[in-house]
Amino acid sequence: MGVLKKFEQRLEGFVNGTFAKVFKSEVQPVEIAGALQRECDNNATIWNRDRTVVPNDFIVELSTSDYERLSPYALQLGEELAGMVRDYAKQQRYTFMGTIKVHLEKADDLDTGLYRVRSRTLASSESQQPQQQYQQPYQQQPPAGRGGYGYPPQAPQRPASPPPMPAGPPPGAAPVTRLPGGGPTVAGGAGTHVRRWIEINGTRHQISRPTLVLGRSTEADVRVDDPGVSRRHCEIRAGSPSTIVDLGSTNGIVVDGQHTQRATLRDGSRIVVGSTTIVYRQAEG
Repeated sequence: MGVLKKFEQRLEGFVNGTFAKVFKSEVQPVEIAGALQRECDNNATIWNRDRTVVPNDFIVELSTSDYERLSPYALQLGEELAGMVRDYAKQQRYTFMGTIKVHLEKADDLDTGLYRVRSRTLASSESQQPQQQYQQPYQQQPPAGRGGYGYPPQAPQRPASPPPMPAGPPPGAAPVTRLPGGGPTVAGGAGTHVRRWIEINGTRHQISRPTLVLGRSTEADVRVDDPGVSRRHCEIRAGSPSTIVDLGSTNGIVVDGQHTQRATLRDGSRIVVGSTTIVYRQAEG
C-alpha cells in the first residue's frame, strides 16, 4: 500500500470523522502530504552513493479561512504529516539531519484552497534556532483563476546553509550528480542527447522540459480527459534515468503492472492513470 493511501486511512479515524468536516475546504490533507513529498524530492542533496539528505523542518502556509478550520488540530495533523514524510523517506532511502517537524501557519496573501510549503534542513542541535531561514516556497500562489493547487517555481533553491559535502567519492567511483529533472546520473555520460516523449491514444507529446505534469486540469502540461484522473495526477521528471511521481492523485498510478508512488521509466514503460494507458518512449539522437 502506498504512503499517501496509508496516510489517508489514518486520517479517517481522527475524532470520529471530525477531519472529514474540517477538510471540506479546497485544501485536502493528501494534497499537503503530496506537496511535502515533492519538497523532499526537489530539495534532496546527494552526499554519496549511499546517502541523500532531504529537509526535515517544514512550514505549510494556509489561507486565513483554511488555517482557522485546521488550527484546532494543528498538532495532531502536524504529527501525522511528519510520520508520512518519515515513511516516504524510508521508501525512497532518504535520510535526515534532525527531527522531522511540520508546522501550520496563516498567510494573509493566500485565498481559500491555496497553500505554500517551505522547508529547511536542520541538525538536531539546531532545531531550536528560529533565526535560520527557510528555503524559498516550493508551492506558489497560482495566477487568478487557478484554484486548489500550488505551482512550483522554475528553480527551487537549496538551503541557505547546506550540510558540508564529503571530501569526495570512494576511490575509483565516478562522482554522482543530480539532473534538473531529479534523477541521479553518473558523470561521464554527458554529451549524449536523448529525445523523450509519451504516447496517449496514438498522439505523441514531446518532453522538452525537466518536468511534465499530466492531469485532467487544463493547467496540466498534458491534459488527460479521463474521469479517473486527478487534476494534477502525476509528473514525469526527465533525467538519467527518467522517473514518474504520483502527485497525490485519488486513484494512483500503475507502472509496468505495479501500483506505485514513484518509479523509474525505461523506453516502452506503460503507465496507467484512471483507465488511460500512456507509453513512455526515449531514444538517443
